[in-house]
Amino acid sequence: MKKTEMGRFNISPDEDSSSYSSNGDFNYSYPTKQAALKSHYVDVDPENQNFLLESNLGKKKYETDFHPGTTSFGMSVFNLSNAIVGSGILGLSYAMANTGIALFIILLTFVSIFSLYSVHLLLKTANEGGSLLYEQLGHKAYGLAGKLAASGSITMQNIGAMSSYLFIVKYELPLVIKALMNIEDTNGLWYLNGDYLVLLVSFVLILPLSLLRNLGYLGYTSGLSLLCMIFFLIVVICKKFQIPCPVEAALMANETVNGTFTQAALAALASNSTSADTCRPRYFIFNSQTVYAVPILTFSFVCHPAVLPIYEELKSRSRRRMMNVSKISFFAMFLMYLLAALFGYLTFYEHVESELLHTYSAIVGTDILLLVVRLAVLVAVTLTVPVVIFPIRSSVTHLLCPTKEFSWFRHSVITVTILAFTNLLVIFVPTIRDIFGFIGASAAAMLIFILPSAFYIKLVKKEPMRSVQKIGALCFLLSGVVVMIGSMGLIVLDWVHDASAGGH
Repeated sequence: MKKTEMGRFNISPDEDSSSYSSNGDFNYSYPTKQAALKSHYVDVDPENQNFLLESNLGKKKYETDFHPGTTSFGMSVFNLSNAIVGSGILGLSYAMANTGIALFIILLTFVSIFSLYSVHLLLKTANEGGSLLYEQLGHKAYGLAGKLAASGSITMQNIGAMSSYLFIVKYELPLVIKALMNIEDTNGLWYLNGDYLVLLVSFVLILPLSLLRNLGYLGYTSGLSLLCMIFFLIVVICKKFQIPCPVEAALMANETVNGTFTQAALAALASNSTSADTCRPRYFIFNSQTVYAVPILTFSFVCHPAVLPIYEELKSRSRRRMMNVSKISFFAMFLMYLLAALFGYLTFYEHVESELLHTYSAIVGTDILLLVVRLAVLVAVTLTVPVVIFPIRSSVTHLLCPTKEFSWFRHSVITVTILAFTNLLVIFVPTIRDIFGFIGASAAAMLIFILPSAFYIKLVKKEPMRSVQKIGALCFLLSGVVVMIGSMGLIVLDWVHDASAGGH
C-alpha cells in the first residue's frame, strides 16, 4: 500500500504530548503512518496553519527556527519507513515478472536513489523557504498554481492509496469468508461478491470512522500496517519453499486437499519436465506489461508529504540528521521490497497476478497461515482508509470554503462523496494494476520528481542557476516530466490495445 502517510504533530511546543487536541492531531511519539496530515491541513481555521513563520518574520528564510522536535532518531526511522511502505508492496512481484530480475533490481535501485535525492531537495527547500508544509512551499514558489499542484498531487496519491486498500478488500474478503464458512459452490452468493463487500465494508465500517472529526485512536493503526507488511514478507519467503513448481502442472493435476498439495500431486510435479521453462527465472523481460513497472515502483516509494512533518518532530533537528534518517529508511524498504518481489516471483514466475496475495488463492488455495495474513491485511487496510480520507476532506474543505466555520452537514457530504467516488473506482476499474500504474505515473511522479525540484529551483536563491546543484535539480525535473509523460502514454496505449482486443 504505496500507501498516504499521515501522523501527529504538535502545533504548539507546550501542548500536552499525552493528549489529543481538539483539532484532531494526536501524539507523534507513537509509530503512526500519518505524517502527511499537517501538510494537508487540519480541520482548523486557515490562519492556524501559519505557526511556522509568525514569530520569525524578522529572520532570513534559512534562519527560521521551528519548535524543538521531540522524536528520537530511531522512532523517526520507524515513522518514515512506515510512511513509505504500503499496498504497493503487493504489486512488486508482478512488476518483476514483467521486467525480469536484473532489470527490476536496476529500476528499484534508480527509483530509490531518485526518491532519496528528492528528499534532499525537499529538505533544503524547506530550510530556505521557511516552511515545513508541502502546499505552503508550493504557494511560496508559484503562488496559487503551486499550492494547487501540491495539494492536487497529494490528494490524487491519497485517493490512489484508498483505492488500492479497497481493492484488497474486494480481492481478499470473499476468499476469507469462503475459507471460514467452508463454502465450495460460490454461485449466486451475494456475500462472496467483491463489489458488494466493498460497498458493505465502506458504508458500515469505514464511513462511521471517517465521519469522526478527530482521528484519535486511528493513529495507532498505522504501526499495525507496517507490522502486517513485515508478516506478509515472512510468509512470502516461507511459501517459496512450500509451493512446488511448475505451477502449471499443479493446475493440471488439480490434486489438492484443503488448499495443500497431495503426495500424488507432488510426485507428478517432480516427474513433470514439460513445463520446466515455467520455473526458470528470467533476468530481462520486455512485454506490454513492462510499462507498469516504473509507476508501481514510484507508487511504492512515495512518502514525501510525510518527510517535512517528520523532520519537524526530529529531536536535535538538522538537515544532515534527517538525511541519515531517510537513508536508513529507504535502504530498509529497498531490502523489504526486493525480498518481497523476488520470493513472490520465484514462487509463481510468469503466473504472478497484479496483487500477489490473491495469486496464492488462485494457484494453491488457502491454508491457515495465508488466512491469518489475509485477516491481518484486511484489518490494517480497513482501519487505514479513514485516516487517508482525513487529509483529502480537509484539503477539499479549505479549498472550497476556507473561511466558513465547521459544519457537520458539509463534513458529512464531503466524506460520503469521497468514499462513494473511491468505491466507483474500485468497482469499475478492472485491476489494482491500473490504480498502481495511473497514480504512479501521475501523482507519484509529481511528488517524487517534479515538485521537489521545481520548488528547489524557485526558492533556493543563494545558488545561481548555473551551479551544479541547480543544473542537477533541472535535469531531475526534466527526467520526471519524461517519466510521467512516457509512462502515462504507454499505459494509455496498453488500455486502448486491451479494449480493442476485447479486454477491459
